[in-house]
Amino acid sequence: MAKETERELPYINHRRGLVTLSPLVVFFLIYVVSSILAGDFYKMPVAIAFLAASGWAFMVCKPKRFVQRVERFSAGAAHSNIMMMIWIFILAGAFAKGAEHIGAVDAMVKLTLNSLPANMLLPGVFLAACLISLSIGTSVGTIVALMPVAAGLATGANCNTGMMAGAVVGGAFFGDNLSFISDTTIAATRTQGCAMKDKFRANFRIVLPAAIGILVLYAVIGLQFENQVSYGHTQYALVIPYLLVLVCAICGMNVMKVLFLGIAATGIAVLCMPGTTLLDWAGAMGAGITGMGELIIVTLLAAGMLELIRYNGGLSYIISHMARGIRGRRSAELSIGLMASLANLCTANNTVAIVAVGNIARRIAKKHHISPARTASLLDTFSCVIQAVIPYGAQLLAAASLAGLSAMDIIPHLYYPFAMTACTLLFVVFAKKSALN
Repeated sequence: MAKETERELPYINHRRGLVTLSPLVVFFLIYVVSSILAGDFYKMPVAIAFLAASGWAFMVCKPKRFVQRVERFSAGAAHSNIMMMIWIFILAGAFAKGAEHIGAVDAMVKLTLNSLPANMLLPGVFLAACLISLSIGTSVGTIVALMPVAAGLATGANCNTGMMAGAVVGGAFFGDNLSFISDTTIAATRTQGCAMKDKFRANFRIVLPAAIGILVLYAVIGLQFENQVSYGHTQYALVIPYLLVLVCAICGMNVMKVLFLGIAATGIAVLCMPGTTLLDWAGAMGAGITGMGELIIVTLLAAGMLELIRYNGGLSYIISHMARGIRGRRSAELSIGLMASLANLCTANNTVAIVAVGNIARRIAKKHHISPARTASLLDTFSCVIQAVIPYGAQLLAAASLAGLSAMDIIPHLYYPFAMTACTLLFVVFAKKSALN
C-alpha cells in the first residue's frame, strides 16, 4: 500500500476530501457517541461500528465498480503488516489459554506478588514493558507477552485493571518508539536519511523525562496498595513457560518465535503433569484462538476501511492542507507532527503513517533547516502517541481483549503516552536553535 506513487491517488477538492474522511467520523459517532449515551462502552460492539463505517465507505469511496471496491478493501485487510498482527493474535490466544490451563499464569502471578511489595507492582510492570519492547521492537508483541500476567497482578493486588493495562501499553510504546529494530524507527530513519543512533539520541532526550516522571508517578500511586503476607504456595515448575517467554522477549527474540516456544513449553508441562491430557490442553488453546476472533475481525474491517480512505486520497488531502500553513521552524515541526498524527488516525498503523508523510516531512525539514534526526524523532514520537490512544489500534484492541476490558477502560490510564505528548510539545516550542542540528 505504502509503495504506491502519488499519481495513483486521485486529486480531490475540499468537499470530496471531507467525504473521503467521513467513514472515520461515522465510526466515532456510532461507537463513541452511542457508548456515551448508553453509559457503557461494552454496549456497542466495535465490530458493528466498523461494519457500519465500512458500509458507508463502500458508498462514498471509489473505484466506481462495486467489485473493485471489494478488491481494494480486501487488499487493505490482507496487507502484510495486518496479516503479521493476525498471526501474532492467533499465537497469543493459543499461548495465553494454554498457559492458563496448566496454571502458569496463576503461578507467575503468585511468584511476583510474593516477591515484590504491592507498592512496586505498577512501576515494576511498566519497567518490564519498557525493557521487553526495547528488546523486541514491537508494542503488540510486548502487550501479548505481558498483559495476561499484568491482569492477574491487578486482581491479586486489588489494583485497577485498566491502570495496570495502561502501564503495559505505555511501556510497550516506550520501546516501540526507541528500539533500533522497531518498524517505526526503521521507517523514520530511512525516509529522513539519518543514522539510527542519531535518531535515538534525539528521541531519547524527548522521552526520558516522560518515562522517569511516569515511573515516579506509578511508585507514588502504588503506595496505596496494601502489602499481603502471602498469596499462597507457588508451583515453580509451572512458572517456567512464562519465564521462558519473558526472558526470550527481553533478549530480543522475534515475537512469533517467542510465542511458539511458549506454546511448546506448556505442551511439555502438560506431559509432565498428572491429571491433565494433551486433548484438554489443545481444547484450551483452541478456545484461546477462538476468543481472538472478534479482535481479528475488527482488525480486518478497520484495515479494509482505512485502505479505502487512503486510496481515495484521504491522506493526500490531509498532507496538502497541513503543508500550506507553515511559516517558521516551530510551525514546521508542529505540522510534521500533526501530519504524522492525522495519517496515523487514517491508517491505524504508525509505520505506514510515517512512510506516507515521510517524503513531504523531509522537504519541509530541509526548507526550515531541521536536522534529519530530529525530523525522524518527531515522526516516530507523534505517530506512536496516536497509535497508543486510538481505540481501534491493534495495541489497544489486543490489550483490551487479553485483560477482559474495553479499550475505553484503558485510555484514561495511558499516562506515559500523555506525558510523551507533553514532553514532545515542550521540546518543539522551547528548543534552542543549537538543538535543531
